[in-house]
Amino acid sequence: MAKRDISFLAFFLIWAKRQGWAVPELHVRICDWLEHCDDPVRVLQVFRGAAKSTIYAVYKAWQLYRDPTWISLIWAADGPLSKKLTRDTINVLRRHPLCGGMLPTKPGAQAFWVSGATDARNASMTAVGVNQNVTSARARDIDYDDVEVPKNIKTVEARENLRGKIQESTFILVPGGQETFIGTPHTHDSIYPEHISAGAASLKIPLFEDAIRYEDDTDKRTRYPVPFTPGADGLYVMLGIFKPARLLVEGVDYFFRNGAVELLTPPGCVVDIYARCAWPERFTRADIEKRRKKCRTLNYWDSQYQLEAKPIHQIRLDPDRLIPYDMKPTLRYANKQAVLMLGDVRIVGAACRWDCSLGKITSDASALTLILTDSSGRLYWQFAVGLTGELDEQCQQIRKLVVEYHIPSVTVETNGPGGFVPAELRKHLAGRGMPGKPQDALVCGVVQDHSTVKKNKRILDAFEAPLSNRFLWAHVSVTDGPVWDQMKDWNPAVEQQPDDYIDSAAGAIAATPVRIGRGHTAGIPAADGVAIWRPVSGVHEVTLEATE
Repeated sequence: MAKRDISFLAFFLIWAKRQGWAVPELHVRICDWLEHCDDPVRVLQVFRGAAKSTIYAVYKAWQLYRDPTWISLIWAADGPLSKKLTRDTINVLRRHPLCGGMLPTKPGAQAFWVSGATDARNASMTAVGVNQNVTSARARDIDYDDVEVPKNIKTVEARENLRGKIQESTFILVPGGQETFIGTPHTHDSIYPEHISAGAASLKIPLFEDAIRYEDDTDKRTRYPVPFTPGADGLYVMLGIFKPARLLVEGVDYFFRNGAVELLTPPGCVVDIYARCAWPERFTRADIEKRRKKCRTLNYWDSQYQLEAKPIHQIRLDPDRLIPYDMKPTLRYANKQAVLMLGDVRIVGAACRWDCSLGKITSDASALTLILTDSSGRLYWQFAVGLTGELDEQCQQIRKLVVEYHIPSVTVETNGPGGFVPAELRKHLAGRGMPGKPQDALVCGVVQDHSTVKKNKRILDAFEAPLSNRFLWAHVSVTDGPVWDQMKDWNPAVEQQPDDYIDSAAGAIAATPVRIGRGHTAGIPAADGVAIWRPVSGVHEVTLEATE
C-alpha cells in the first residue's frame, strides 16, 4: 500500500481541533522532534503533566496512518501501564477524521492489527510489561513508555534487572529500527541520561528553562542574586517543599532589584528561583504551588518537573540542617489553665514514639523519641534516648520521662518484638508494673502502631520536608548523641544500617500534624502527675453586644 503523506504536526493539529485543545508551543516542539529525529535511539523527557504520552499516542496513530504495515512494541513498567498507550492510540484511530476504517470491530488493548497490516504474527501494536516474555517478537519500533518507575528502580539489583530486560531489544528490533524512551527520571542511576551519554538523541523540556537554588545561610540572608533575566511571565520564587512550600508574590513577599531577589526576612529554608515556564497557560502560579506542596522531597520535584536525575544518597538527611537549642519544656499555670512552654514558645503538640528492642546482640537500640511542636508548625526534637535493661526496667525509664516531660501519650511500634509491649507499658504507667512497689497512676495513653511502610521510605518521607524547610530543631543532647552519625551515614539504598534513633524520630514526626500558625485555648490542670496542657476547643460563653 502506498504511504499517505502528511506531517505529524498537521495530523496532530487536526486531532487537537477535534478535541478542542489549545496547542502550546512546547507541543509543537515535541511533534516536530518526533517526526524529524530519525536517530536509532532517542530519549523524550518532558515535565510531569505536559501530556507527552497523549501526544505520543497520536504519533503512533500517525505512523500507522502513513504506513499500515508498521509494527511497534510498547514496553512499559507493567502490562496495565503499557495498555494505556495502545488504548489511547486505538481511540485516536477510531475518531481521527483521517483514520476511518483503519480498525477492526473490536481491537485488543494488548495487541491489534490495522487494515492493511501484512504480518499475521506480529501485531501493528503490542503492549507488554518489562518483565513479560517477548522472546519471539519483532518490531520496527520499540517504545519505552514510562518503563522506569519508582517500584522497579529501588535497588541496584532492580535497576540491573531493568537494564537486562531492555537489552533484549537487540533481538526484537529489525535492522534499521528505532527505540524511543519516553518518561521522567526516578533515580540517580536513571536509564535516560545513560542513553543520552551513550549518544542517543534527546529532547528535554523541563517545567522551567532557567533555575537557581539557594540552600546555605537562608536563615541569615535576604538577598539572592539571579543569574538570568525574568521571562515574559516573570520570576517564580519558591520557598521550601511539601506542605509548607510557598510561591511568593512579587511586591508583597519580595522585590526584584539590581539582578537579585530581595526577601523581607530570611526564609530559613531552601529558596528556588525559576524563569520561563514551558506552559504558563496551563501551569498557572496557583497550580505550580499546589504541585510543589504535593512533592514530599526536593529530589522528587527536581526529577519530575526539572528532569534532573540526582544521586539518592544526596537526599537531604543532613544533620547540619538541624537547628540546635538547649532548654527543656516547663509547665506553667495561669487562670487555672496548663500551658507547656519551651523558652518563650508555647508547645501545642507532642509525639512520643518507642521502637522497642529486647536486648539481642543484633537488634537495634530500644529508642524513645519525643517531638514537640508549636502553633507555627516548628518541630522540636527534645530527646532521643536509648533505653536499657529488661522490659520492666525500660518501662520504668519511660514512666520517669513521662512525668519529667509531661508526655500525654506514647506510641509503641509493634513490628517485631513489640507486639506484647504496650500492655506491659500500660501496667507501669498505671502504677502496677513493680510488684511490692505501688506507684501513682499516670494519665498517659499508650498507642499501638504496626507500620507497613518500608523503613527507608518512612524515614525519607518524614525528614525531607522539615530539614529542607528548616523547621526541625533539635536539643543539644540529640545532636551530641548517636543521631548525628546515623543521619550523616544513612543511605536509603541500604537495608541494614544503624538507623534506630532516626527511625523512631521518623515515626514521631509523621504522627505530628502540619500546623499553620493558629491560635488556641489552653487546657485545664489534671491530677495524677500529667497535666492536660495541649490546646483544646473547650466550652465558652460568648456575650454579643447589640448593634444599631
